[in-house]
Amino acid sequence: MIAIILSVILVIYFSSIGLLIYGFTKVKKYQNNNLKPQTSFTVIVPFRNEEENLPNLLQSLSNLNYPKDLFEVILVDDNSSEKFQTLNSKFQVSIIDNIRVSNSPKKDAISTAMQHVKTNWVITTDADSLVPENWLLTFDNYIQQNDVSMLAGAVTYECKNSFLDHFQQLDLTSLQGATIGSFGLHKAFMCNGANFAYTKFLFETLKGFDGNDTIASGDDVFLLQKAANLFPDKMHYLKAEDAIVVTKPTENWKTLFYQRVRWAAKTSSYQSSFGKILGLIVFFGNLSFVIGFFAFVFGIWPYPFFVLFVFFKFIIDFVLLYKANQFLTKSRIKNLILSSLLYPFFSSAVALYSLFGTYEWKGRRFGK
Repeated sequence: MIAIILSVILVIYFSSIGLLIYGFTKVKKYQNNNLKPQTSFTVIVPFRNEEENLPNLLQSLSNLNYPKDLFEVILVDDNSSEKFQTLNSKFQVSIIDNIRVSNSPKKDAISTAMQHVKTNWVITTDADSLVPENWLLTFDNYIQQNDVSMLAGAVTYECKNSFLDHFQQLDLTSLQGATIGSFGLHKAFMCNGANFAYTKFLFETLKGFDGNDTIASGDDVFLLQKAANLFPDKMHYLKAEDAIVVTKPTENWKTLFYQRVRWAAKTSSYQSSFGKILGLIVFFGNLSFVIGFFAFVFGIWPYPFFVLFVFFKFIIDFVLLYKANQFLTKSRIKNLILSSLLYPFFSSAVALYSLFGTYEWKGRRFGK
């Protein structure tokens, strides 16, 4: 009986990932056309105790191939222990204090910054990120050529040569692949706040984060899902290599676990039915791997059956990972086999823990 159930789950999982692969191919790569910049941006960066990372981000912003009078930066200090100061900036940058009104520091930070925004477009990124020199130019060119009010961009990791970093890269690559695939299927439900742009008008029309400000994370996905319900044709994915933001992986397994729990905790509150169903399918696909492994160890499953299960799951996962990785890094996926074997256990633990556990992030505790 267990073999039949797990086989059915595998077929559904295989079909769902196959659908995402199809969606991924439907989103065409974009190359900026060096059009004269026209769009004014406000870059919003929420931060808390990021004195080590912020100078690097600001340096990458100063290197942007974009007119300095067409963008400004608002840094939102979320109660850092030491005040950060900017010196001799080549562009307009201001630091404001976060005004806390909800259970979500990051949503509060963006809402606070929006009160100071004077431009038509805002774009959010993280304090530990680095932006490429043609970042804003690529967004601007796409905006000029398309009728769009929201643009999601890609994020990848700056990895060192450690298994932890490569494991995180594999995980993020799978999320990016699923994100792009969902846009290609016109079922967008996920994006990354480290590279996310939208108009101030759209933010105000959607009433910001009203309705989900009790959830600590999700400043990106909940806003996107609101937009998907009301203005599906106005939101696009910017599949452009010149617009990929690079960020840092976490430094240890505990922090990684809590980060992924923070991400997973919001899934039950998704407005997107497609996102909820896909989340369940991926969860049961990974849990089936774990159950199948123990069934094999204790002799419940025959060896050939377990090998076939692992083989088919690995193949369909690999195709999506390969396509996403070619776009994000163009480098070889490292520690693929070991990471693929570990990932179902890690992912299942994260999903189950997110249902009832608490977690720490940036020195604060969240959760049930």
